Amino acid sequence: MPPTTTRRPRRRTLRQILGGVRRRARRLVGRVRRVWRRSLQLQVVTSTLVISVIVVVVLGAFLSDQINNSVIEGRQQSAASDASADRLRIADALTREQDDQAKPADAKNVPANPLDEVMDAIIGTGGDGSKTRYEVLILNRAEPGQSRASGNVTPRDVPPALQQMLRRQAEKFIDRPQRSTQPIRFAGEAQPTQTLVIGAMVNLSDGYEVYHFFPISDEEQMLSNVRLAIVVVGFGLVLLLAAIAYLVTRQVVSPVRLARQAAERLAAGKLDERLKVRGEDDLARLATSFNEMAVNLALKIHQLEELSQVQRQFVSDVSHELRTPLTTVRMAADLLYDAREDFDPMASRSAELMQAQLERFESMLADLLEISRYDAGAADLDLDSVDVRDVVLRAIADSEALAERHSTRFELRLPNEPCLAEIDNRRVERILRNLLFNAIEHGEGRDIVVTVGADRDAVAVAVRDHGIGLKGGEENLVFDRFWRADPSRARTIGGTGLGLAISREDASLHGGWLQAWGQPGEGSQFRLTLPRRAGVDLKGSPLSLVPPEIEMRRTWRGHQMTPVLLPAVGDGGGHDVD
Repeated sequence: MPPTTTRRPRRRTLRQILGGVRRRARRLVGRVRRVWRRSLQLQVVTSTLVISVIVVVVLGAFLSDQINNSVIEGRQQSAASDASADRLRIADALTREQDDQAKPADAKNVPANPLDEVMDAIIGTGGDGSKTRYEVLILNRAEPGQSRASGNVTPRDVPPALQQMLRRQAEKFIDRPQRSTQPIRFAGEAQPTQTLVIGAMVNLSDGYEVYHFFPISDEEQMLSNVRLAIVVVGFGLVLLLAAIAYLVTRQVVSPVRLARQAAERLAAGKLDERLKVRGEDDLARLATSFNEMAVNLALKIHQLEELSQVQRQFVSDVSHELRTPLTTVRMAADLLYDAREDFDPMASRSAELMQAQLERFESMLADLLEISRYDAGAADLDLDSVDVRDVVLRAIADSEALAERHSTRFELRLPNEPCLAEIDNRRVERILRNLLFNAIEHGEGRDIVVTVGADRDAVAVAVRDHGIGLKGGEENLVFDRFWRADPSRARTIGGTGLGLAISREDASLHGGWLQAWGQPGEGSQFRLTLPRRAGVDLKGSPLSLVPPEIEMRRTWRGHQMTPVLLPAVGDGGGHDVD
């Protein structure tokens, strides 16, 4: 047991460390991505830098390869020429030696060995005393004593592969020269030297092998210096191009950035914002056009504000002025309606119709006055901490008579715990009545489901009907004033067409959301989400906007279409951000 108890905390600590590292890495990547997306100058400079690096690398590799080939090939050609000339000398010396050996004994001279003379001539000990930059090795397989070498070269320095190749050629009576390049550590030297070795057979019958050793360390050093110079120059060129791109983009991006800031201030309502015009180039003309646009925009907005003010004032004045004659007409209509039993059937029916239309007219006037208060910014809240469940029950009680006339039943899904929130009781109850009336109007007599949900920050009420539903794009149009999904469809409850528009204004006044969902043939659902505390911004809703059965159906179809395990769908309580 003790070892187990000590391992678990270590594992947890390691997991916490790894989790912290992953979170920091994700945050860092997120910051870099945001900076990249928001900075045009960074994108241009980075793109220029990447393209410059690619171009410099390609050109540097091409130049380095060309220089390397030129130097190495030149050295190889020079070495092959020197080796060929030396082999002619050696062959001539061996021929003279054979001629001397063929003479009678009394006619022979006793000169120095011709190979020694040739070796002296090759390595430069004779003549002007200059020293060659290569070494020579002459091997005689039949008579090792006839072998010669210059400098520190020994037979073991000959590459075995090269020697075997020459001997295979000799067996076929071929004397073509062969070459090999590899590092060789000569006697008396601490480090190996990169050497070009050229071997050839001389006098195939006597088995002479001639090897020339050409050190190419100087050429390798020169090529290394050239490559270093190419890298340094390329790096400097890349930095120079990046600096040029930075300066050029700065000249272009700075005015654009100023224009963006001015546009943001203009969008925020500062209509007197203008750009400074400098010069006559394209950016200056852009600033001039921006200023002209700002002037025209400010003028149009001012005209629209005046027109809107006139319209709001007109609606408010007309609504107020109509109340006086409406009161008189209402009194007369009430008298006629109360006495309708004494009239003939036609007059009695006319009194009933006039009474119903007057009630609708009064409701429309009340809605117009409410809309005018919203337009004028005069609407305010009378906040109180109430249980949203009680508000829902009162709204349903007010709608039961209408629901009975349409053969519609309500199905309530209320939580057991209180759902307290700081709201204007009158306005929220009006929102719910409008939603319930709308569901009854379009529910086709089917059941209406009312769901209440709550979490730590918000409360929500969802009203679900199973009627005709909404088409694509109509979930936002339903909140427009006097909008109707089907203009040919007559209203059966005498609505004014302003109920949902007022409801959305009431929800916005609370800092909440009023959203709609619908599909043709599937019905619709309206969701009201309000913050528990006034003034707190909403981050999500405790109820899903899409009904749970629709989500389950989509998930089931997804299971049938793709054999991938999906996360389980809950009861609609997930948060979704507006």
